[in-house]
Amino acid sequence: MIEFNDIRDYENPKRQYEEEVLVLEDTDDIYKLILHNDDIHTFDYVIDCLIEVCKHTLEQAEQCTILVHYKGKCTVKTGSMDILKPMHEKLLSRELTSEIV
Repeated sequence: MIEFNDIRDYENPKRQYEEEVLVLEDTDDIYKLILHNDDIHTFDYVIDCLIEVCKHTLEQAEQCTILVHYKGKCTVKTGSMDILKPMHEKLLSRELTSEIV
């Protein structure tokens, strides 16, 4: 049975721990491209758009489309404004509703 009578063990531990700190090297702001649900487009159409515009795999596009349908919206891509703005404009040109936040 372990006894905890000596408080000094907590103040002066026998084991040393190393601490790792992650540093973000890229200070660019990270934005989200969000796709909103609509009652106009088919699943297949939205999936095709996500594959073409956002370079999703079929599985990613299907999952995002399901989330958009049931949750009302889904983050389909994250990154810098330079990367997301053209994707946003292409989604809008395909009559899909998206926003960058």
